[in-house]
Amino acid sequence: MLVSMTGFGTSRHEFSWGAVIVEISSVNHKYQDFSAKLPVELASLENRAITLMRNSIKRGKVKLSMEIAWNPGARVPVIDSDGLMNLYYQIRRIAKRNSLDTSCDITDCLMIPGVLDNSSNLAEEAARENYKIWDKLITDAIKSLQDMKESEGKMLGVKISEDLNNLADINHELKARWELASSEAIEALRTRIENVMEHFKLEIDANRVAQEVAFMSDRWDVSEELTRLDAHIEKFRQIMKSQESSGKKLDFLTQEMNREINTMGSKVSDAEFRWTVVEAKTCAEKIREQVQNIE
Repeated sequence: MLVSMTGFGTSRHEFSWGAVIVEISSVNHKYQDFSAKLPVELASLENRAITLMRNSIKRGKVKLSMEIAWNPGARVPVIDSDGLMNLYYQIRRIAKRNSLDTSCDITDCLMIPGVLDNSSNLAEEAARENYKIWDKLITDAIKSLQDMKESEGKMLGVKISEDLNNLADINHELKARWELASSEAIEALRTRIENVMEHFKLEIDANRVAQEVAFMSDRWDVSEELTRLDAHIEKFRQIMKSQESSGKKLDFLTQEMNREINTMGSKVSDAEFRWTVVEAKTCAEKIREQVQNIE
């Protein structure tokens, strides 16, 4: 089963003071790269969010963000009236005792920490008190992301399978052309050797000619590369059918397939064979580009 590294997910939970919305997005990356952007009221949840992502997502550049949608009136601060009046009278008594000429405005006391009960404390308290709610909220967003990644992975699998079948057909063409081209090349090489020997009036040793022909043909024999390319294609198909998404394994196989194709192109000089190699390289490159997005 193929899973894409690209996707988006979201989740939402309602509280008495508002709603918290979690959004998570992922793009392709060679390793794990996680980050979380949370409002200051929920900053204590950052490490927890990254841990949950790390446990669920194998690879990718993943960004998680949280946003608070406050209910109307929820952010209006609550005044601690007893504390406010206590502070107000304390200031007046101290001023009177020390004969200070000061006019104490009660509104000035509102700036003293603790007099106003900020509504953001509600979110902070919720973040500290019940981790199960937050775990579920983050996990639901990750599940939404994974669903989209699996859907994208299925579409990628269809495209990769098409290109893989094309590559297998091209390799079959290379085999057929190689059988013909190798016979032609061997015969042409034998003829050139005999012509050179006749030109310089050298004695023709049939065994020596056969030995030289065999030596030269080994240098541009690509039968092993053709066989290995078939084996890589078959292994690629097996990995695609497995339950676990293995982007790294598929990426390695695409490198090996390209290696075999490049070796064939460098060994054989036959024009038709080399053009078919170009088609194989183009097809393998399409597969490589798609594999880069597999988790």
